[in-house]
Amino acid sequence: MGFTGNENHDIDFDDAAILTERYRDSISSGECIGGYFGKSALNALLEQSGCVGLRYYYGLDANNSPTLVLVGVDAEGNDIIGEGKICLDHPIGCPDVCSEANPLNS
Repeated sequence: MGFTGNENHDIDFDDAAILTERYRDSISSGECIGGYFGKSALNALLEQSGCVGLRYYYGLDANNSPTLVLVGVDAEGNDIIGEGKICLDHPIGCPDVCSEANPLNS
């Protein structure tokens, strides 16, 4: 499957709130419900030569807490990996650093 970088991933906030509530209901209080990646890190990932989007992989950090690993993807749908390429991890987690209460996190 080829990618263009123009695929539609839109979801309205009411539907997104249902998804995130379902997830929060499935975990114990205090577990990670989200994370933050900064714009400069995301731009660096997306600005790699041939990158049309990003892929995420689920992972567990050293404390066995869930995390996301982000990697660039080319038009053929392949991960852009190797020496000199960028891969992201270490989102700033929620909790501890969250948005004010809203339908996506409360």
